[in-house]
Amino acid sequence: MNKPAVLPLLIAGILATTLAGCDRPASEQTAQTPAAATAPAPAKPALGSFGFDAAGMDKGVAAGDNFFDFANGNWVKNTEIPADRSSYSSFSMITEKAQADTRAILEDAAGDTAASGDRQKIGAYYAAFMDEAGIESRGLTPVKAELESIAALTDTASLSRTFGQQLRADVDLLNATNYYTDRLFGLWVSQDINQPDRTAPYLVQGGLGMPDRDFYLEGGRMAELRKQYQAHIAKVLTLAGIADADSKAARILALETSIARVHATQLETNDVEKGANAWKQADFATRAPGLDWNAFLDGAGLSAQQDFVVWQPKAISGLSALVKSQPLETWKDYLAFHALDRASDYLPKAFADEHFAFHGTALSGTPQQKERWKRAVDAADHDLGEAVGKVYVDKHFSPATKARADRMVADIVTAFGKRIDAVEWMSPETKTQAKAKLAGLKVSMGYPAKWRDYSALEIKRDDALGNAQRASLFEYQRNLAKLGKPVDYDEWFLLPQQVNALNVPLENRLIFPAAILQPPFFDGAADDAMNYGAIGGVIGHEISHSFDNSGALFDASGKLRNWWTPQDLKNFQAAGAALAAQYDSYFPFPDLHVNGELTLGENIADVAGLATAYDAYTLSRQGKPEQTLEGFTPDQRFFLGWAQAWRSKAREQALRNSVLTNVHAPGQYRTLTVRNLEAWYPAFEVKDGQKLYLAPEKRVKVW
Repeated sequence: MNKPAVLPLLIAGILATTLAGCDRPASEQTAQTPAAATAPAPAKPALGSFGFDAAGMDKGVAAGDNFFDFANGNWVKNTEIPADRSSYSSFSMITEKAQADTRAILEDAAGDTAASGDRQKIGAYYAAFMDEAGIESRGLTPVKAELESIAALTDTASLSRTFGQQLRADVDLLNATNYYTDRLFGLWVSQDINQPDRTAPYLVQGGLGMPDRDFYLEGGRMAELRKQYQAHIAKVLTLAGIADADSKAARILALETSIARVHATQLETNDVEKGANAWKQADFATRAPGLDWNAFLDGAGLSAQQDFVVWQPKAISGLSALVKSQPLETWKDYLAFHALDRASDYLPKAFADEHFAFHGTALSGTPQQKERWKRAVDAADHDLGEAVGKVYVDKHFSPATKARADRMVADIVTAFGKRIDAVEWMSPETKTQAKAKLAGLKVSMGYPAKWRDYSALEIKRDDALGNAQRASLFEYQRNLAKLGKPVDYDEWFLLPQQVNALNVPLENRLIFPAAILQPPFFDGAADDAMNYGAIGGVIGHEISHSFDNSGALFDASGKLRNWWTPQDLKNFQAAGAALAAQYDSYFPFPDLHVNGELTLGENIADVAGLATAYDAYTLSRQGKPEQTLEGFTPDQRFFLGWAQAWRSKAREQALRNSVLTNVHAPGQYRTLTVRNLEAWYPAFEVKDGQKLYLAPEKRVKVW
């Protein structure tokens, strides 16, 4: 699914994608089965007569030549990407519904000025964000204290302390597909990859205002983006009344280019075994000189912490050296710009518009900024997500949906176990380990077992930026509080109202939020074949992540341990190499192909997950005779369900960015996973000579 890359999955507590005005703290609240949703179960499918949008097909295209266009071609031709989006997909459609449902929750709470507890917080947060007149009247006052603090820095020690004070566990899991933070470093607190019985802080690279090092170091389009980024920096400084903006912008870009040069690449970052570097506190001064680490750790509230996991050690050393070697005044300009850019959505309209002009239009090609209420919903989800989520679950997630999804998970887990048994190239020893891992797999469906406690977080109706800053600090301190305590295996890393799904290899756990259990992924009134092809493929995908090229490195306890025999591992890696080569052959543009190695984990999960979902669907039919619906056989409906789930189109800039940085292949190529499944060929009479045909020996079978 569209979850973040391996790094945040590993270290966001993941090894790593609702509260109805109750005054009791969340520590006293456990997630009860929610009351039945107010809307009755649908009498008919949301799409077509059995859950499929047949009108979206292009039957003029042969399934064996382009299965994505065959299933979705007319939808692509007739669908316009909304002006406030860089792409549009099945995920987008469900997200828009979840967003509208969340808006109603927030507006209702905002209108209740007598509310208390979490209802008061989510209402006040939304009201403050929507108060454009108040934000305009306050001008730069909300960010003034931070700018004055930056201006007062005098030496490396005070600069280092500021970097420590800015440290956050703040990647946006709601939207990110790859990890980056504009703060010099990022921090995650998670189960220790080396010692799974304890938590550890993971220190990771950061400091860039653009998504990846390649944006600073490559030519072509990236060179033009750098010019636009420099102009953006200058514009933000000018809006803030900061003198000599053009010269400062040039120096800030030069500094960020130096930062980019020491950054690890996407492929290096996603290498789990290279990332598991245990450092003691005393190691930082000798392995990464330059930064005043004592001042940094004190500012970060980590002075007492002795053990760390350093994910990109060369980058951490390089960033530390830059703190010492680059002029203090340049660092101060850099910090001032990022303080303003980060706060833009909570500052007067000119700042928000300029932020979007670069980050939205220049980077991703999005022509129009989201309406303010959509940005308010996104911000509230980011900062108070579980408080909103509990209300969402109560209103929009029925016990019947949860029960049916739980049954599908059980069916697909059983089917995956049978696939392990049937793998011809795997030895009995490795199969035993794999079966143990599968047996220990835990599944969280719909919503967390325990809701987060926001009682210590202050939210005001007249302080939009302050609310966001206090929420960010609150979340950081919540993470620090986990250090030295047992691992919480019930913590969620997604929100119930989020359209996503997640595998947590460190905990051998899956998370499926309530919001993804909607059409076209899941429809209680739809044909089983459609549901198994869509949400079943998603469930199979997440199960398979426990056994992809990264997940397979972890044992049943979540420990980073090689449980493979040498020959079995060699066979597994050979299958992965063949799949990577298959995806390398896909060219969204003549000058740019999908990176099969970068996307390998997701592609393995797609192939194994879809195959497992097909097996589970076959088992669920229990020998019942085939029933053709509107001319489509059960197998055809199954594969069309998968294809419909991956409907998508994107603006050129956004698609290019995704191919460079996203660990997922674009949707049209994920649809082509079907090429590797034997059952797809007879279902659509795919023959040798058609573009997607693979000879039997070329069809990749990872599991």
